[in-house]
Amino acid sequence: MVTEPRRSSWQSTKWGNLAKLEYGKSLRDYDSEQSFGKRFRVFGTNGPIGWHSSPLYTNPSIVVGRKGAYRGIHFSHDPFFVIDTAFYLKPTTEFDIRWAYYQLTNFDINKLDSGSAIPSTSRDAFYEIPVSLPPLPVQQRIAGILSAYDELIENSQRRIKILESIARVLYREWFVHFRFPGHEHHPRVASPLGEIPQGWEVKRLGEIAEEMRRNVPKGQLDDQTPLVGLEHIPRRSLALDAWETTTDLGSNKLEFKKGEILFGKIRPYFHKVSVAPFDGLCSADTIVIRSRQPEHYAMVVGYVSSDEFVALATATSNGSKMPRANWSVLEKHPIAIPTLSVASQFSGIMEQPPRAPDPLLDENGPVFNEREPFPWQRATWLRP
Repeated sequence: MVTEPRRSSWQSTKWGNLAKLEYGKSLRDYDSEQSFGKRFRVFGTNGPIGWHSSPLYTNPSIVVGRKGAYRGIHFSHDPFFVIDTAFYLKPTTEFDIRWAYYQLTNFDINKLDSGSAIPSTSRDAFYEIPVSLPPLPVQQRIAGILSAYDELIENSQRRIKILESIARVLYREWFVHFRFPGHEHHPRVASPLGEIPQGWEVKRLGEIAEEMRRNVPKGQLDDQTPLVGLEHIPRRSLALDAWETTTDLGSNKLEFKKGEILFGKIRPYFHKVSVAPFDGLCSADTIVIRSRQPEHYAMVVGYVSSDEFVALATATSNGSKMPRANWSVLEKHPIAIPTLSVASQFSGIMEQPPRAPDPLLDENGPVFNEREPFPWQRATWLRP
């Protein structure tokens, strides 16, 4: 087990004692795609925006957003260019630049505002930000652990995208084109939806899936509880990888259970559909969907996350400025239901694959508490 570092030797200081913010430069000649002649990343206030033929700074450093309502913190290990809507950090004393990056991502830079018409980061205000500076070996240890965790997240996200792509293809093969294993032994028969395999039925979506409305009133909670807002649900991905925890609800919420489907009902064309990896609470503007039978679970997930269903939710939504999907309409939609054996076989294939080896696990358990969102755990390592 890797334990948290001792903090008794940490120094309280300010960023102005550690580094300077250097202005980026105006640039027009950059491309959106990398090429042999344009191989240096260009950063703006919100992050990477293109590629240029020469760098502005050649050392690994941090880009700090300077102008705009959202100003981000970004890291570049390779030489890079920064345009005039952002700063880059130039150390004036020795510290681990990767540790500095994680430290700054733990601070909301958008709280800093120079007071101009366009929200801006003031260098003077930045220099006054307090920071707890560990000894250099501790900085390097913290940065190494957090970097390894970030790399693990990136690898997992790439793997998730591949798996989700495979799942979408399989869903369409089985339930749209009806090319499931053994389909050649099931002749097609007429139905209200056209020809479907013999033994299948046309039913309403609501006969195999239901909306779960477990209302939780605003107010205090007994324990820290995971809370999923619409902003946390990713677009076009079933893997929920962000949330917050709270003990105080400012508005009414809905309770969900692990494995249930969270469908963002506001502006459904954003395609925010994810599977809950734990029990928790979510925005009341979420449709929480549960399969009525375990055999239909994977099919229900595939259907309500499909482009066709999202398009249906969009077409039948209510409201012009803030359209909302309506489950009472969606549940009436007809759908071809397979035999239980076919549905069960598909669910078996779609079960979560074995977990890949985790470099942050040792013989005593996880380095990080897997029940907590990573940003919160990151903060505990960076606080004095």
